[in-house]
Amino acid sequence: MNESDCPVTGAWLEGHDPGDRQFVKIGDLTLESGEVLPDITIAYQTWGQLNADRNNAILVNHALTGWSDVPGWWPSIVGPGLALDSNKYFIICPNVIGGCQGSTGPSSLAPDGKRWGSRFPVITIRDMVAAELRVTDLLDIKSYVLAVGPSLGGMRSLEWAIDHSDRVEAICTIGSSAVATGDQIGGASIQIRAIKSDRYFNGGDYYEQEVGPTEGMGIARRIAHLTYRTESEMDVRFGRELQGDETGRYAIESYLDHQALKLARRFDANTYIALTEAMNSHDVGRGRGGVAAALGAITIPVSVISIDTDRLFPLRLQEEIVELTPSARPLETISSPFGHDGFLIEVESMGDLLRKALIG
Repeated sequence: MNESDCPVTGAWLEGHDPGDRQFVKIGDLTLESGEVLPDITIAYQTWGQLNADRNNAILVNHALTGWSDVPGWWPSIVGPGLALDSNKYFIICPNVIGGCQGSTGPSSLAPDGKRWGSRFPVITIRDMVAAELRVTDLLDIKSYVLAVGPSLGGMRSLEWAIDHSDRVEAICTIGSSAVATGDQIGGASIQIRAIKSDRYFNGGDYYEQEVGPTEGMGIARRIAHLTYRTESEMDVRFGRELQGDETGRYAIESYLDHQALKLARRFDANTYIALTEAMNSHDVGRGRGGVAAALGAITIPVSVISIDTDRLFPLRLQEEIVELTPSARPLETISSPFGHDGFLIEVESMGDLLRKALIG
């Protein structure tokens, strides 16, 4: 099976089994652009119980292709006795606006009954946080003990610290940055172009077709996955070995094909574009007098975690956060051969550092 044999979209759609997802209607939201996104639904999942004071909650902000099921993408982190201990805390993870796993996004039905598709508005990191704040209010969560997230999630955690310090006691940002770099934007722009160049993209309005732009999204995923891992790991793990099947592929090609196919089964091409563009626009200093001024105004404890081999979010980006944030704790660095994906794989080290972030 290849990408062309996959569904038009891997998004969760109305009528699909929701699993453990819960849904909350947050109404209309005025976006940073000034456009109004109407009648928004947010999908979320929770673990543990909210206490009587409604202040034992932990907010988990997922990464680009993550979703609300934290154990599904971040194993051994959430649960009884784990780093985010559901015996002690109420852990919640909402799927972002623009997402494709139950929250309002390009694959959702617009008020006219048709998929949003190309009409879905531009969203930013701050828009995602505004929606998360609305969820927090509607669920009557008074405050978070910690807002934590990797990559895209780390960007949102920083925004919580800057704009909503009265609702969160501390944050933890993992393998992330205060501003998107030119290198990141350049790589991401190529991925977006790959999707838009797919002959089935149809300007973003492909949901009624028999075939969607899964080949283009697959190319984007292959490019991205190389930035998630390290050159040394790819060489040691695969080298120049052939796959040994009738395709004549190198083993590394087969591995990347597998990653692309996995994503095609659970993700949507328009969401990939929307969230990638939101990451490209990330700049905590926008409208706040610059990055130094924005970070300098943070007053709550900030834990910053880096991965020493991360080539997508290199160490200097986390060092900048620590240097410019008066309330930042000393930088913590995980040693891993797996690059950016180290936050997913080095769960024991990650768990230790999350416990440390919670202790304060």
